[in-house]
Amino acid sequence: MVHDTRLTQELRSLLFDQRVATLGSLNQDGTPTVSMVPFAISPVDPCLVIHVSELAAHTANLLARPVVSLLVMRPEPPGEPVHALSRATLDGKATLLVRDSASWRACRASYLARFPEAEPMTELNDFMFIAIHLQSARQIAGFGSARSISAHELTQMLAHGNQTPSSF
Repeated sequence: MVHDTRLTQELRSLLFDQRVATLGSLNQDGTPTVSMVPFAISPVDPCLVIHVSELAAHTANLLARPVVSLLVMRPEPPGEPVHALSRATLDGKATLLVRDSASWRACRASYLARFPEAEPMTELNDFMFIAIHLQSARQIAGFGSARSISAHELTQMLAHGNQTPSSF
């Protein structure tokens, strides 16, 4: 069971409130590249879900080298210090979902619940859903407030949605 500490509450809030992440992937020559991706959370097969075009460089990277890292962070408040912004680096493995499979349908439903305006894009043949199964994370919640998080804790959090542990 996930312990409902202040850091866990902040991580849950961060993942469920923020809708965009910075995605790090590896190019063919092994150099890193980053891009912006909207993401959703699928509690069915606890994972993050992204919807990508085959035209995007990161799509080719993910299909060839599925090791990824995502950065999710709070927006910068105007006039405030930025060094203590709440953020989490999430490391995982990307998996292409087979169109119309049960996993694809579940992830599509989660994605459209968060981004209903994306429905027409889900019908385009050059777009695909990628599931990112988290393997570890590093959370920074301010000065002196940091921790590493296991795959088990991350999976539990994603599986139970934006609920507090007392409700599961």
